[in-house]
Amino acid sequence: MAAYLIADVDVFDAEAFEEYKRDVPATEQRCGGRYLGRGGAAKVLEGDWEPHRLVIVEFPDMAALMGWYNSPEYSRLKAIRERCARTRIIALEGIA
Repeated sequence: MAAYLIADVDVFDAEAFEEYKRDVPATEQRCGGRYLGRGGAAKVLEGDWEPHRLVIVEFPDMAALMGWYNSPEYSRLKAIRERCARTRIIALEGIA
């Protein structure tokens, strides 16, 4: 069953974030990931959530998602992201 990476990214160094934004899609694609949403307009309908840059990536399954997240290839990019943004990330299993 599909799995979804959902991230709320608060970028505080846009220049440094450009490298991450440029290079991360290829790493996700190699693990079967595809973007469903990436930084588009968001509208809060209920609650007090104040999202920043929202990203939703669909993977074939949780194993593929976790394989990507824990990969050495992504590790380098994750370090870049951690230097230039505060991020909340969850992994969500889809419906069977």
